[in-house]
Amino acid sequence: MIRPTTPADTPALVALATRTGVFKPHELVALQEVLDDYHAVSQDDGHLCYTAEAVGRVVGFVYFGPVAMTDRTWDLWWVAVDPATQGQGIGAKLMAFAEDAMRSRDGRLLTLDTSSTPAYEPTRQFYLRIGYTLVATLPDYYSDGDGKCIFGKRLA
Repeated sequence: MIRPTTPADTPALVALATRTGVFKPHELVALQEVLDDYHAVSQDDGHLCYTAEAVGRVVGFVYFGPVAMTDRTWDLWWVAVDPATQGQGIGAKLMAFAEDAMRSRDGRLLTLDTSSTPAYEPTRQFYLRIGYTLVATLPDYYSDGDGKCIFGKRLA
């Protein structure tokens, strides 16, 4: 089941992101801040966050929002699936759900970015499998040796 994220989900979502083993400590702090802001004010800016549950347990989430000063472009900020349930289609369902939500709001284009490091190779392959195109890579973006891979997908 995919449902709107509530403030009570925040600890479980941060813990889930921690369990993935790919997010850096400062990224986990940022996630906490993003979720706190989401519940306080970001929904007013059109941001959306949804949580996936299976058997009453949080197993994933997706966070996205419209990009200011663009023609119906949306940006995916976060998507994560609990490592214990990865490979079961939850990530693909969350992405399809997010894409449908954007389309229902007249979304035209979805962009997302991820790291170029080897730890993120499964993530990059996932995006390619579900129809995203690698549109750019910015070497050494996050830090030396850690580039930014930008993916895109037309929604309309």
